[in-house]
Amino acid sequence: MMELIKAFLVGGIICSLVQILLSRTKLMPGRVMVLLVVSGAVLGCLGIYEPFTEWAGAGASVPLLGFGNTLWKGVVKSLGEEGFLGIFKGGLTAASAGIAGAMIFGYLGSLAFKPKMKG
Repeated sequence: MMELIKAFLVGGIICSLVQILLSRTKLMPGRVMVLLVVSGAVLGCLGIYEPFTEWAGAGASVPLLGFGNTLWKGVVKSLGEEGFLGIFKGGLTAASAGIAGAMIFGYLGSLAFKPKMKG
C-alpha cells in the first residue's frame, strides 16, 4: 500500500510542477512536453533517473520524464548491440509498446467521445 501512495505522491508532484511551469511561463504545452522527454533522457544519461524510478515506481516511470528515460535506455542497449544504427532504432524499439498503446487508446477515445475541432 505504501508503494501506491508513494507513486501517487511522486506523480502528483511531477504533474504539479509541470502545471506551475505552464501557468507561470509563456511556454506552449508542446514545448513543455518536449522539455520533459529530453529532461528524462538527460537524467537517464547522468544515471539519476533510474534510481529515482526504482524508489518512486510508477509515479516516476509513467510521466513523460519516464518516457524520455525509456528512450535513452533503448538507445544505449541498441547502440551496444547494433552499433551506430542503434542510435536511430533503439529508442523507438524500447518505447514501441507505449507508443502503440497511446495511439490505439487515443483512437478508441476519439470514437467513443466524438471530439470536435476548436475553431
